[in-house]
Amino acid sequence: MSSLEVRGRLVMDGSVVTGRIRIEDEWISGVDLDDDPAGPRPARTDDGGEGALPLIAPGLVDIHVHGWGGHAAMGSTDDLDGMARSLLRRGVTSFLPTAVTAPLGDLRAFADRVRVWIPRSARDGAGPLGFNLEGPFLAPERKGAHNPDHLARPGDTAWAEIEPLVDGLRLITIAPELDGALELIRRLAGLGVRVSLGHSATEIATAHAGYDAGATATTHLFNAMSGVVHRHPGLAVAALTRDDAYVELIADREHVDPALWPIVRRMKPRDRLILISDALALAGTGDGRMSLGGLEVEVRGTRCTLPDGTLAGSVIAIDTAVRNMVAEGMDLVDAVAAASRNPLAMLGIEDRGRLAEGQRADLVELDGDLEVRGVMRSGAWLGS
Repeated sequence: MSSLEVRGRLVMDGSVVTGRIRIEDEWISGVDLDDDPAGPRPARTDDGGEGALPLIAPGLVDIHVHGWGGHAAMGSTDDLDGMARSLLRRGVTSFLPTAVTAPLGDLRAFADRVRVWIPRSARDGAGPLGFNLEGPFLAPERKGAHNPDHLARPGDTAWAEIEPLVDGLRLITIAPELDGALELIRRLAGLGVRVSLGHSATEIATAHAGYDAGATATTHLFNAMSGVVHRHPGLAVAALTRDDAYVELIADREHVDPALWPIVRRMKPRDRLILISDALALAGTGDGRMSLGGLEVEVRGTRCTLPDGTLAGSVIAIDTAVRNMVAEGMDLVDAVAAASRNPLAMLGIEDRGRLAEGQRADLVELDGDLEVRGVMRSGAWLGS
């Protein structure tokens, strides 16, 4: 049995306090908060010596990410390993490889590939929690950067075509106004799959019907959905005004203007906001071009777009989202929760996401600027 201690400013559920975390093998065996005014010794530093006291937070979680570091979620198992390793270096210890809209046969192949890969996934990468399907049941009017040739309606799709996707499926986006959508939402929710409403042109009543049918989340709030129009409120209004609905937010300063972030924070309970990256394979590699579901995407700086200018995902990782939210006035504790505990709670995963006894020892060490300085997955520091 291996044991170690991590000391620092601990980002707990309600506050940041100095203390130490005791770890046995892959698990947190105890948390001792500091009652010495002088404070504890500094936590582990890159050179192994004593340095400025870092922040220690739960490992970050990205439940909506299409790729990273030149590796696509819908690529080979080697791509999945490369993606997982790239994400871990940004503080992401758990994630959902996310598919875009594609023919159902291709999505079934993606699901099979991820299922085979999960038990063999790299130990020095972020841990897979299953997979996410962003499509194909999206509204053509709000398809965003999804290929319209591969969109489908639940009412026209036999359950025999969908059922092979269910094993390992943790999250799926569905537009609630589509024919057969509410029935599919009920069926999937009954099987334990989390459904997120999105890529939708619905009016508010059908949005509420989607949540009432069992949907629990909202895909990238404000993007590719009916919005806040005073005489024609849509999905965004339903998502903001329901305390039971989780909402995803892409906090890259491109998808949603930061002027709207305080509205989201004030409208949503603190445990219902989820930060996501929606990152593409080119994230972390600089400018370039790639294919996404058969559509050409160009990355320039911080923007990913189709040739017509439609936004097509991001190039950030979740650590950037946390920094951006804090820079715009969000409390650090809440920003970290939105990037760790909240997405896990939405998925029903309880063994990680908090600095508490009995939790998996997935940790991220941050400096004073909230830059990632060290990452621990399952009790082992990256690179150790």
